[in-house]
Formats: sequence, structure tokens, C-alpha cells
Amino acid sequence: MTSTAKYIFVTGGVTSSLGKGIIAASLAKLLQAQGYRVTIQKLDPYINVDPGTLNPYEHGECYVTEDGAETDLDLGHYERFLNVPTSQANNVTTGRIYQSVIQKERRGEFLGKTVQVVPHITDEIKERIQILGKSGDYDIIITEIGGTVGDIESLPYVEAVRQLRWDLGENNGIVIHLTLIPYLAAAGELKTKPTQHSVKTLMESGVQADILVCRTEHDLPNDIRRKLALFCNVREEAVIQSIDASTIYDVPNLMLEQGLDKVVLKKLALESSTPDITRWNQFLTRHKNPKTEITIGLIGKYVELQDSYKSILEAFIHAGAENEVKVNVESIHSEYINKDNVKLKLGHLDGVLVAPGFGERGIEGKIDAVQFVRENNIPYFGICLGMQMAVIEFARNVLGLSDADSTEMTPETTNPVIDLMEDQKDVTDKGGTMRLGAWACDLKIGSAVRDIYKAETITERHRHRYEFNGKYKEAMEAAGMIATGLNPDTGLVEIVEVPAHPFFVGVQYHPEYKSTVANPHPLFVAFVKAALSYKIKNAGVKIAQN
Repeated sequence: MTSTAKYIFVTGGVTSSLGKGIIAASLAKLLQAQGYRVTIQKLDPYINVDPGTLNPYEHGECYVTEDGAETDLDLGHYERFLNVPTSQANNVTTGRIYQSVIQKERRGEFLGKTVQVVPHITDEIKERIQILGKSGDYDIIITEIGGTVGDIESLPYVEAVRQLRWDLGENNGIVIHLTLIPYLAAAGELKTKPTQHSVKTLMESGVQADILVCRTEHDLPNDIRRKLALFCNVREEAVIQSIDASTIYDVPNLMLEQGLDKVVLKKLALESSTPDITRWNQFLTRHKNPKTEITIGLIGKYVELQDSYKSILEAFIHAGAENEVKVNVESIHSEYINKDNVKLKLGHLDGVLVAPGFGERGIEGKIDAVQFVRENNIPYFGICLGMQMAVIEFARNVLGLSDADSTEMTPETTNPVIDLMEDQKDVTDKGGTMRLGAWACDLKIGSAVRDIYKAETITERHRHRYEFNGKYKEAMEAAGMIATGLNPDTGLVEIVEVPAHPFFVGVQYHPEYKSTVANPHPLFVAFVKAALSYKIKNAGVKIAQN
């Protein structure tokens, strides 16, 4: 099938972490708001097949798509901005590229040819880039290339872009280069030389940038724009300022002011109109003008790095705006929580979320935190491991099973209230082998979650190996912890609630992955509302410390 889609390639220069993903998502939002069908894909130059086995300290959050792909966290930004699901095809790594090429070589598909980076690796990259375009579902494909121009790892991708631009023909593929304009305080000047060198490095690989997006702390004067246009071979109108913003959700408006969408559509020979981002700006107004604020404790093992829980933090922004409340998230390391200090650490909070994670580090601190908020009627939300901690805590302190545990942490426990899923018991490989992607869940009549979702059946995304042990379900329910969400095919317990508690919900899945600006996740919205009610009811009175 011939592709009729247009392609936009986003590269980065000078330094990493300039925000290619946010620029790509913001541009996509503006194009979508003009009626174009847009999607974004990320090309990651690392050799891991996917980020599923990477430590969160290494790469931040692993984002999971509807079809069960473990992907880069930038795909979360794409979904949150566009409100359109991504898939396996939206994230490509060097590891997956080489894996595919080597498998083809083993099958003899190259007819005895010597397999090389050019053309075999670059052909595979080009094929992956065009999968979404050839589907017929999109008018414009934005492709973000990870890393920084000049990196050895990124060279095959840049070469593939060079070839693909020729293959696509005029007005069908353009390159946006995101770069940094540093400000030297001692000289009081903005410096263009790093950008000039970055563009030169890109040109040495045969790729000419069509548009420059310049990250800066200060407004770019016209003489700087003219200088960049002259030395970097771009039109002056194609030098786009990206000044630091107070929130990533400001960036679409900033790019609209700069005319990025118009320049892009002109170069792609497409019609331009005024984007309708009314709904987006309504969200932004609520986000920036809250009527009150609350404090939520985020308890986890990777709290030093905010990217580890990026989707959770963004879901709180969406839910906060929906409730017209500012959600202050206080990160609390579970390793440093114990029975002696739990009141001091949690007593001032309006709600507590225990985050996902793996392994035994910090587990007892999470259990102590759950016990404290359950016994003191503080709103509680547990996600994945957070749900499992709630089950263990309840089994220990309400059922009286003092050694209740998960076989992930204590394989020899005599009360494995959390146990390895049956279909995981013969799994040895780590990558891509968990229960992943969207699964159905039936909601119990009369439950809080059924009222929150306003649905009988839902689908949510999973990423786990361990589950609620159904052998304990009857005893747990008799004691007051109810299984209110079940998978209709396997009977897997997806949701637990404590109805006697003002808000106590644990979910085995990851609701944060599906929260977007246009559709804040109902569980986060309900949790924030419960935390606000708790704050109002207590009128600022803190739980007294012993």
C-alpha cells in the first residue's frame, strides 16, 4: 500500500533533555486541532529491545500501550496531549531493529548477501518508520529521534532519515531540529555557536534542517533569528523560539504564537487554518487557577527521580484541574517509613498513593503506611504493587495472618496472599513476558469503583507477574476487604475496596497510563475529590503525633 502520509522528523542537538517529546506532542496537538489525523513515534537508539527491563533510575518510567508494548515514557506525553492510543509501532529501539535484521538473516531472507548497516539496518528503520503511514489511518507522522545529533548510536537513524527524505519526494518529509541557545550571564549574551555546530553536524550526515526550534531562557531578538537563519540555511520564519514554560501544557500555545504549525504545514504543502484548542485552554485555565490545594503523599522506591512516576504525576495534574484544586505531591521514600515515624511522615497528608514497583526493597515501609492510612481513614489509592501491599497489610492486621506476604518477596511464606500468576510460573526470560496491555474487568454492583467509572465493564492496562491469591478471597471479604473488580475470563482480582473506609481502593492495573488532558482518569479524579473532602472535614487539623 502506497503511503499518502506526510512525515516530520524531530532531531535534537547540543544537549539531551531539551524536550523533543514535548515539542513533538505540542506540534501534533496543533495539527490535530486543524483536522489532521496525527500520530507520533519514538526511535530510541539504545540496544535494549525495549525499556521493560531497564531500572527506572536509568530510563524513568516504562510506559505500556493498549496492545501490551513496553515503551519509552515519551509515548505517555503523546497520548496525554493527543488523546489517541499508541501501539507497538509507535516505539522502535535499536535492539528491536537489529533483532529483526538478524532473524531475517538466519532465515536466509538476504540470499547470502553480506548484512550491513547500510542498506540492511537503514532499510529496516525506514520500514518501521513507514508502518503507521502505510496504515492509512494518519495524514501526518511525527517521528522523534532519541539522543543527540553526533552520537554514534543515532547515526543509522539520521542516515535512514536522509534516505527517506529522497524516497518520499518534495514536500512529503521535513526535519525539525531542536537545539539550545545558551545564555552567558557574565557576558549578558545569548550564544548561537552551539546551534551552528549542531546544524553543521547534522549536515555532515547529509540532512538539512528545515526548521529550528530553539530552547532558550530569554526571548530571541530579531538579529539572533537572522543570524541563525543565515548560518543554518533556514528561513527566518523557520527559526522558532521555545522559551522556558511554567508547565509543559503551555507549550502548544507557545508554539502557536510562534507559528510553528503554519511553517510546518507550508513546507508540507498542506492547508493551514486556526487550531481549535478551546478545550485545551479550558483545562489550562482550571489548572492555573485552582480554588484550593491538597497534599498527596506518593510513596515509592524511586521518588528521587520524578520521571519514574511520570504518568502518575501527570494524572494528578489532570484530576486536579478537573476538581479545580492544586495537587501538591509529596514524594516519600518507603525505605525510610516505619511504625515509629509513620505518623510524622503521613499525618499531615490529605491522601496517600502507594506506587507501583518490583522487588523487596522498601516493602515493609509501604505496609506500615497502608496500615496507618487505613486505621486513620485517610484516603488511600494503591496501584499494582500498592494494591498488593494493601492486601498484605489487611491480611496481617485484620485477618491476623502475621506472616502474610507475597511470594515475590518471601517465596517460603505459609500465607501467600499475593502469588505468582499461574501462566508466569514457567517464564524465565524477563523482557516482555509479564501480563501486559489492556485486559477487561467486570465491576461489582454497588461498589465504589462502579459508581466512579459509571460502567459495568472496563479495560485497563497491566504490567505485573503477581496477583491476589484467590484462595484468600472469601476470608478477606468476610473481614471487610471486598474484591470489586474481576477479570471475566480468569477470575483474577483486579480491584479491592474497603467499603467501611471513606476511600480505600487498590487496583492491580495502571490507571495512570490512560489519563489524558481531554479525559482525566476517573479513579484519580475520585481520589483527589476524596482527599479534598478529607481536608475540608478535618479543617486543617493534623493527626496528633504520639
